[in-house]
Amino acid sequence: MRTPWKILATALFAAATCAGAFFGDQLLARPDDQTRDTLRVYTELVNRAHELYAEDVSYRDLVFASIDGMLRTLDPHTNFLSPKAYTGMRERQQSSFYGLGILVAMRNGHLTVITPIEGTPASKMGLRAGDIIHRIEGEETESMSVDEAIDKLKGPKGTQVNIEIVRRGLSEPLKLTVTRAEIPQTTVRYAYMLDKETGFIWLTDFNRSSSEEMATALSQLKKLGMKRLIFDLRNNGGGLLDQAIAIADQFVPKDSLIVETRGRTPDSRQSFTAEGNYPVLGVPVVVLVNHGTASAAEIVSGAIQDHDVGLIVGVPTWGKGLVQTVFNLPYGAGLALTTAKYYTPSGRLIQRDYTSYYDYYTSTPDPSAADGKVAHTPAETFKTDLGRPVYAGGGITPDVSAENEELSTFEQFLLARNAFLDFAVDYLRDPEHAKAVSSPAFRTNSAILEPFQAWLVKEGLVTAEQATKGFAESKHPDYVVRMVSGELLNARFGIEAQHRALAEGDSVIQKALSLFPQARELLAQRQAEALDATRH
Repeated sequence: MRTPWKILATALFAAATCAGAFFGDQLLARPDDQTRDTLRVYTELVNRAHELYAEDVSYRDLVFASIDGMLRTLDPHTNFLSPKAYTGMRERQQSSFYGLGILVAMRNGHLTVITPIEGTPASKMGLRAGDIIHRIEGEETESMSVDEAIDKLKGPKGTQVNIEIVRRGLSEPLKLTVTRAEIPQTTVRYAYMLDKETGFIWLTDFNRSSSEEMATALSQLKKLGMKRLIFDLRNNGGGLLDQAIAIADQFVPKDSLIVETRGRTPDSRQSFTAEGNYPVLGVPVVVLVNHGTASAAEIVSGAIQDHDVGLIVGVPTWGKGLVQTVFNLPYGAGLALTTAKYYTPSGRLIQRDYTSYYDYYTSTPDPSAADGKVAHTPAETFKTDLGRPVYAGGGITPDVSAENEELSTFEQFLLARNAFLDFAVDYLRDPEHAKAVSSPAFRTNSAILEPFQAWLVKEGLVTAEQATKGFAESKHPDYVVRMVSGELLNARFGIEAQHRALAEGDSVIQKALSLFPQARELLAQRQAEALDATRH
């Protein structure tokens, strides 16, 4: 390993020296004196640190650290990808992988099954919501991150993985051997009818199958009678540019500009327009965004807003307007290099200021920036197709501000301790209770609070006095009832049934439902303008 990492150090530094790009071979072939001296200093520094530092340090660690430091001088989104990180990124962009078919998360320090995916090896082996994966191939999971555990659960198709499950109500762990199979990596997490007229789609990511998933979801919802749509892009961090363009194509008129990229090199300046490859949607649309909406998700929401085919609701988005091109490097590594900036159809640059990396990663959006409550300079103000003002330089500013209220300390405690899911699993062990949760339309009521409070005390999570005080101080008393309903439904019918129940208390979704008259009027104006244009 020693010699390859020394070579990689020289090659990467050479590549970065020539404008941070990709001509390391040319540079090494025709080095000027300054470049040659700089490379000599760098390789000497790596050798001295490796040989003489007070503790053992590998060439690999030195090279990776120096690369990270070098790229930090460019922008927050230019990143060196170690072989492991590069492989992981490529896997996330695929439409499927080989594994067990479960959604997992760390709950109360345990790797917990949130839900098995129907038809996968996990569901066929009987894994349930609330199961704790205690061991994978004999190794305890408590010290693993979620990503590390998922890596161990994945593997080649047809291979087997041994896991040990701890299930509430059983005195002994369950030892299972599960055969890995192909698992669809869907990005349309939910697509269903909120009511008789309103379709709801939540897109979580942009991978290679996203545009096809989106087209299928829209077609199915139209067949179910959809006359209006809520499109949820909250916490969608982006993904593949071509998928963002293909999804935007399903909303904006044919030949409309979707996004433009501009960079230093001539080939970085490109314009992408709607090709009209999909049926005209023709229904009012409300798009939900928040601070976790970024990159490709901002391209889509920006195109929808600029072309007046939908209303944007929420809080200002993240503000990532830098385009990364990924390059292969030696030994399985990669470089995600910013090669351009993207601009919405109205000409807005969405990228936030990143002078301070600390502020860039820790600041939260000002909700008052929505609805035009914050003054913008003329240089930051642009116009949509219908002449509505929109703003640059800080993500996508929503047309209407909306966000969910913060939870009380007690409610956050219950979430952190996985109380709602654990209670639901225990509650459903009673056959009468399980029988009562008979369909996805089930909703519990405030009567559930008494057994839930007794369960909290019995489990030793709180005292009776603490529980009484915590429920009394709740900012929204229906929250606990709704969360219990959601977890009961998740345990019986899966995460879509849970989401339907939770959506009833999601204030942003409820705000969106109230805005359809405004969205319908906007769409009518857009359609009238298009008709007038064809007549002339």
